[in-house]
Amino acid sequence: MYSQLKLGRRSLFGMAGSLFVPNFAASLAAQMTGPLVEGKSPSMIIHSRRPEDYEMPLEGFLQAITPTELFYVRSHHYTPQVDLERHSLRVGGEVASPYSITLRDLKKLPRIELVGVMECAGNGRGFYTPRLPGLQWTHGGVGNARWAGVRLADVLKTANVRASTKHILFDGADVAIGSMPKFQRSIPLKKAMDPDTMLAFEMNGKPLTPTHGFPLRLIVPGWGGDSWVKWLVGIQALDREFDGFFMKTAYRYPTKPVVPGTAIDPAQMKPVESVRAKSVIAMPRDNAVIGQGTTRIAGAAWSGEVPLAKVEVSTDGGRSWSIARLTSSNGRWAWQTWDYSWNATPGSYRIQARATDANGYSQPTEQEWNPSGYLWNVIQTVRVEVTPMLSTTYRNSCTSCHGEDIIRGQKLTRSQWEREVDKMMRWGAQVPTDQKTSLIEYLSTRFKP
Repeated sequence: MYSQLKLGRRSLFGMAGSLFVPNFAASLAAQMTGPLVEGKSPSMIIHSRRPEDYEMPLEGFLQAITPTELFYVRSHHYTPQVDLERHSLRVGGEVASPYSITLRDLKKLPRIELVGVMECAGNGRGFYTPRLPGLQWTHGGVGNARWAGVRLADVLKTANVRASTKHILFDGADVAIGSMPKFQRSIPLKKAMDPDTMLAFEMNGKPLTPTHGFPLRLIVPGWGGDSWVKWLVGIQALDREFDGFFMKTAYRYPTKPVVPGTAIDPAQMKPVESVRAKSVIAMPRDNAVIGQGTTRIAGAAWSGEVPLAKVEVSTDGGRSWSIARLTSSNGRWAWQTWDYSWNATPGSYRIQARATDANGYSQPTEQEWNPSGYLWNVIQTVRVEVTPMLSTTYRNSCTSCHGEDIIRGQKLTRSQWEREVDKMMRWGAQVPTDQKTSLIEYLSTRFKP
């Protein structure tokens, strides 16, 4: 049975091939002719258009709920085209009563909703040293959405899962590219039966979009996005952990710290499960130049199986820490937006944010290396320069007549800014004499080539 499950397009769930994209060539053609980033914000960071892999920009961390158009996308294979009239979910394996169910009938089961963070296991891979192959995610391989659907436990109870069951395997309608293994993952029965583990058909109050798993995807709160299988067509109860590529080789993590660059036998690793406590600073941006005075530091933080307890902020490179204010509350599995009010005085600063979970675990200052670049959660550092030029002077002198976008686009040298400021003063810009040098310094530092 297990060798059949690894055959991809001809798995035991094999209805996917007839209901969706029938072959590799057709899938490739559909990707080449369709919209490049349909339904996505222009600010998304595009890692790959085929398959679709999009990263959320930093501004997404300022929102309590991530809009669908900003929510990251991770796809191992091309997005399948679903014929909803012919779609059904098959439940089988180590069960006494195997059955198939349509989405319409699935929706008759008790409905549940939750807000939950989904984070790609490889989020932050771009920060690892030495460099590692794979998508070079920075901060935005994560999002926080409102999911609605039915309990996976209710679906499994209907099938009468046998006592021999240890893992539940999930299969999507996506077709493996070329000779790649098909993307299939299993989770332990205990997690599958958790009342918050869900088969979702809605995201942020609307049906799932194709890139997010329409018509049905698995929601595994607190666990890495590798377990949140999309485009579900099959659920299989197994008497062991699934032995396919994406369980036995990929998405595995060392059971103990290893020296960077070390080759590790997958047998000496365990599957990625819970994500770790983590925070991201969304503002100010790295290498920003800001005026002195009250400055808002803000972002989002989350944890995995263990709830988030607090977020702390440091403006001196980690020598001292202050508690940030948590500004959202959307339930156990949601991220928390946070902010901190800082009285910034002139100088150079290293701003950091640190999340701590309810067990006392805090983000580390150094990476714990692993050969696939999973579960990065090192404390983020944002470097800023605070200038003595008051923000009111800048607004009155430069942006009272035109928008900052004109200034931002100049990218001039210091000498060019000197000439530009002199010209604007001749044309009537109200620049106090004692602020002229500071203004030139501010412009040449913030809007340099």
